Amino acid sequence: MAIDTYQNKKLNREGFAKRAVSLRQDGALWHPTLKEIAKYNCPTRGFFDDKRPNDGNKIDHKTVINSCAEEAGNTLASGMLSGLTSPSRPWVRPELDTDDQDLMEYTPVKTWLDGVQKWLLKTYAQSNVYGSLFSIYEELAHFGTACGFLQEDYREIVRMRVYTAGEYYYGCGADGRVNAFYHRFWKTVGQMIQEFGIENCTPQVQTAYKAHQVDQWRIINHLVETNDDRIPDHVDYKNMAFRSIYWEEGAPQDEFLSLGGYEEYPVLAPRWATSTTADAYGKGPGWKALGHNRMLQKMEKDYLLALAKVNRPPLQCDASVQGEVNTAPDGVTRFSAMTPNAGLKPAYQINPDLQNMQMKIEKTEAKINKIYFADLFMLLANAEKVGRDVTAYEIMEKKAEAMQILGPLLESVESELLNPMNDRTLMIGLRTGQLPPMSEEVAELVGGMNIKFKYISVLAQAQRMAGLAAIDQFATGVYQDAQVVPSAIDILDVDKKNEEKAKMLGIPATIVRDKKTMAVTRKARADAEAQAVEAAQAAQIAETANKGSAAVKNLSQAPVDNGQGSALDALIKGASKQ
Repeated sequence: MAIDTYQNKKLNREGFAKRAVSLRQDGALWHPTLKEIAKYNCPTRGFFDDKRPNDGNKIDHKTVINSCAEEAGNTLASGMLSGLTSPSRPWVRPELDTDDQDLMEYTPVKTWLDGVQKWLLKTYAQSNVYGSLFSIYEELAHFGTACGFLQEDYREIVRMRVYTAGEYYYGCGADGRVNAFYHRFWKTVGQMIQEFGIENCTPQVQTAYKAHQVDQWRIINHLVETNDDRIPDHVDYKNMAFRSIYWEEGAPQDEFLSLGGYEEYPVLAPRWATSTTADAYGKGPGWKALGHNRMLQKMEKDYLLALAKVNRPPLQCDASVQGEVNTAPDGVTRFSAMTPNAGLKPAYQINPDLQNMQMKIEKTEAKINKIYFADLFMLLANAEKVGRDVTAYEIMEKKAEAMQILGPLLESVESELLNPMNDRTLMIGLRTGQLPPMSEEVAELVGGMNIKFKYISVLAQAQRMAGLAAIDQFATGVYQDAQVVPSAIDILDVDKKNEEKAKMLGIPATIVRDKKTMAVTRKARADAEAQAVEAAQAAQIAETANKGSAAVKNLSQAPVDNGQGSALDALIKGASKQ
């Protein structure tokens, strides 16, 4: 949470300004390619060279005639939102960061974690997070790097701002993770007074405000970086884990608009892929598709030009033409009939192979769509639109190759975007008392433990399908061996197998029984089976006894020795002689 003092502390900001200049110089090295990508692949994105905001610049349709790359990026962003962070179904599950499986399976603990999951998803649904994630995915698709700023909001708990390429600059720590953010942007005088307070603004801003020039634009600088001067466990703004500094462009060195800090790094900085561990920025499909897209625009122009020359060829006319040439439908052009071949005729005629030109255009479009994984993400986006659930099995069956290529990206998105976003949201909820309350028992069991996140979206499940297939293949082999050697089944722990599959598939904890409940259920079943066996044995003994008594009666009533005795008497006599 940022704690902004809104006080001008009269501190020297020279060190902060130098860091900002350094970040800006490094980032500017990437701008030539990013500008090209913005020009050809996504004309509505990118903000470079301190241009004024809200200027309504139109798209250069002379440069971009075919919007295939822009549409492919939009499809990728829609598919990522639907397949990875869908607003319509659970995609993340909080878990305790512990190896104690009994604790993880304990019903009260699982129930509390389910409550945390519902709170997290509800918080995102009532804020602008999902709309912002779409913009982040689109930035990733085209530029390879994205930027989201997750702020605490007193009405919606959290709120996100998304910056486009050219607006922000990154710096990395020793671990290669982004830990510094510089943003150079515009605000109106009225916005500055509202956010920072009139007493913290420069005299020029104050004068403009008093003159009612509230819509006058000013450049603001914002730096967020690791606070290397902090004293741990101190809660004032100087000792937050990350410091935040705002200052107006051109203001004296000892003046700030705001000094503050954050307990968690508020900047979400996902990157598609980095060339080296030293790179602060990534490269994505837009980089690979840029050359193809430029070629596509050239081919599209050539095709349209050829088509126009066939339909409306250039004309030539001789001196016998009287007045102006009228090439409109039903137009009349006068000329002298006394001159042979007088009038109008094509200056030259061409016979372009329009069909082959169109085929080449379509092949280039297909190449661009493949680079943007349009087929895979179209499957997800279309299913979301019609309300149909796409299963992980369906994705792996149809798009296994694409999922293998996307594996590193999904891991990067989880570690650089989703984990920091979930961590920060959870900590904001904890500090503000918004999280579901713990029972005393749960608090005693999990107190001091960290929470990690399990991703259960359809794309995350599809990534784990390889593991599921291996489990099923192993179990099938064990079952087959057990038909020949029954003891082979002893190696397989069926409970563990099913637990692992439930985790991989993201099955809700509420429908999976914990070990204690399973033990009680199995004991009750075993007791019932034992009672049934005892009852069956008792019935068998009674039946045998009844049959025995009937046999004795029959023997005692069967006459032998001409009626002088019974068969039973004869048996007794025979036994006594022995």
